[in-house]
Amino acid sequence: MRTIETNVHGTEVVLSLANKKKKRVLIASTSEVYGLSAEVPFREDGNLVMGATTKGRWSYACSKAIDEFLALAYWREKKLPTTVVRLFNTVGPRQTGQYGMVIPTFVKQALAGRPITVYGTGKQSRCFCYVGDVVGALMKLMDRSETVGEVFNVGSNHEITILDLAKRVKELAQSESEIVFVPYDEAYEEGFEDMPRRVPDISKVNKLIGFNPEMKLDGILKSVIDYHSGQNSREFQTAATQK
Repeated sequence: MRTIETNVHGTEVVLSLANKKKKRVLIASTSEVYGLSAEVPFREDGNLVMGATTKGRWSYACSKAIDEFLALAYWREKKLPTTVVRLFNTVGPRQTGQYGMVIPTFVKQALAGRPITVYGTGKQSRCFCYVGDVVGALMKLMDRSETVGEVFNVGSNHEITILDLAKRVKELAQSESEIVFVPYDEAYEEGFEDMPRRVPDISKVNKLIGFNPEMKLDGILKSVIDYHSGQNSREFQTAATQK
């Protein structure tokens, strides 16, 4: 309930107030809106395929899709300059694992010597884009008048399975952690549906602003590992001082 109400009502409030002064709005949407679509790589003009409403897992995706419809309607009907961006797994050193973010979760597990938990088969694939590359793209999109009333995928198109990601984190962190598989119904509701692949077509944003992510996956992983290694060291020093 909180997810749906925050996304839909919150976006409505922002658009309504921005419309009074006709101020530009960038809507941060998500790759989740593509749902169960098999048309990979995902194109901005492709169909969105949502799961059943009886499966709460799709509530976030649906609420974000409504945000998009609302933003584009404000442009068409009220001439409020809006731009929609569908983000594909934006990652970086200070990201937490609070909402199931896989890279910080794997890194923390690897550094602590705990089992690295891979949900499902691990064959599901994702593309990870460094936050610095994403921020640069968002700034350029907001600076261009041609982006008004348009939808853009922003992310990396370098695909990797979650299992291979776990192996890479383990290797780069020089960890002895075991990789273990966890069935979805032990972490989520029974019958949980995941997106098998999540790969963007970034040709549209590349053509307009020359977007092409510079930070490769190993660089991203090393930056996250370095961050959490330093954080662990600081926490240890703080604990020792307190004792």
